Amino acid sequence: QVQLVESGGGSVQAGGSLRLSCVVTSGYTISRACMAWFRQAPGKEREVVAANGDGDTTYADSVRGRFTLSKDNAKNTLYLRMNSLKSEDTAMYYCAVILICRKPIGSYGPNEYNYWGQGTQVTVSS
Repeated sequence: QVQLVESGGGSVQAGGSLRLSCVVTSGYTISRACMAWFRQAPGKEREVVAANGDGDTTYADSVRGRFTLSKDNAKNTLYLRMNSLKSEDTAMYYCAVILICRKPIGSYGPNEYNYWGQGTQVTVSS
């Protein structure tokens, strides 16, 4: 059973930064995986923030230029560096993985991801 464990969330003021981490355990290696960060704010649908697969990384328009997704294959860890945070970035953030990628990462919907982490809360105060 693949397990994803997020950390790094917290409370910051607008303009601040956070780095989220997602460690993938249980023997599954992420070097060729498709992975993504999602977020869900109260009363809103879950949305993809950033996704990576087959050498391509995509970002939501709302975070492009502020957030950076990266992977450390040796540590089996996915990161999300978040700079210039805004109050509208407040949400629960989740990482997710697709075990076998068969199409461009940007074409996957949330329901197509195989495993999810438990989430880490990010709260940005203005």
